Amino acid sequence: MIDDLRKEIENIKEKLLNEIDDIQSLEEYQSLRDKYLSRKKGILASLMSKLKELPPSEKPVFGNILNSAKKFTEEKLNEFEIKLVSKSEKSIDGTLPEFDTIIGGTHLITYIRRSIENIFLNMGYKIAEGPEIEFDENNFTLLNFKEDHPARDEQDTFFIKDFPDMLLRTHTSPVQVRYMKNTKPPIKIISPGKVFRKDEPDATHVPVFHQIEGLLVDTDINFSHLKGTLEIFLRALFGDDTSLRFRPGYFPFTEPSAEVDISCFLCGGTDNKCRICKGSGWLEILGSGMVHREVLANCGIDPDVYSGFAFGLGIERIAMLKYGVTDLRFLFENDLRFNNQFG
Repeated sequence: MIDDLRKEIENIKEKLLNEIDDIQSLEEYQSLRDKYLSRKKGILASLMSKLKELPPSEKPVFGNILNSAKKFTEEKLNEFEIKLVSKSEKSIDGTLPEFDTIIGGTHLITYIRRSIENIFLNMGYKIAEGPEIEFDENNFTLLNFKEDHPARDEQDTFFIKDFPDMLLRTHTSPVQVRYMKNTKPPIKIISPGKVFRKDEPDATHVPVFHQIEGLLVDTDINFSHLKGTLEIFLRALFGDDTSLRFRPGYFPFTEPSAEVDISCFLCGGTDNKCRICKGSGWLEILGSGMVHREVLANCGIDPDVYSGFAFGLGIERIAMLKYGVTDLRFLFENDLRFNNQFG
């Protein structure tokens, strides 16, 4: 019986050499390799099942013959693979000119958002996100907006038809509301994302834009913590020489509230024709304040135990100031002549 098996293996080797001569592509080569060497369904692997039919004295002999056949098959296939690859490479005309490959880049809005996120991640903040379609309660009521507040008018906000208690969020503050309702302090988050307002598109207004808001709630938090946080953030974003100016402001969800300006990073207030500060030396950059006691209570947080601060800024505002974008609509028109300046 061992002689019959030896003859069968010789026939397999001869058949392999004939089939190799007919191969024209790497795909055909791989198919032939699997046919002979596959561990489960390969021709040589199937011969292993015949070992159990041999007497014990012949099993080692047949094992050596089979191993020799496997080595022969691998060597022949490897030799042919080298020739096939070499032939394929020679078919490439290296004198042809290169293709004009368009290399993609990060959109300016995405770049600014990620830069801001990285600053706050390094400060120990988490990123929180929420739905763009919100309940009126989360967007206005729990944030201490009164029923007659102008932002609740239909000329300012996109309300959902047939669902009067739902709207397109006008800021990312509802994300903070959701987080406070479901998380016990300490809370330390930023909430980036799209927001929507009924603005007619022009150079400085678009109905869809991007915000990043921050929130920190813990025991014994005061205004100095807010000031220190914003100093670290804005200097990381605009440069170590940046100075801050806090002006009294008003927001329904913070008390006290402050508008924050930064010193002009372009001229420092020395150029009356400066494109961004017009010689004033200051740029309005964000709104901030201590979280209103009513907002904390509305979200199930005891304002007698906890306090916190919040702030928010527009990403498009940063794009206009820092990168000289003169018209917000450029950011949404997908004009590669514009986008490639920042790729």
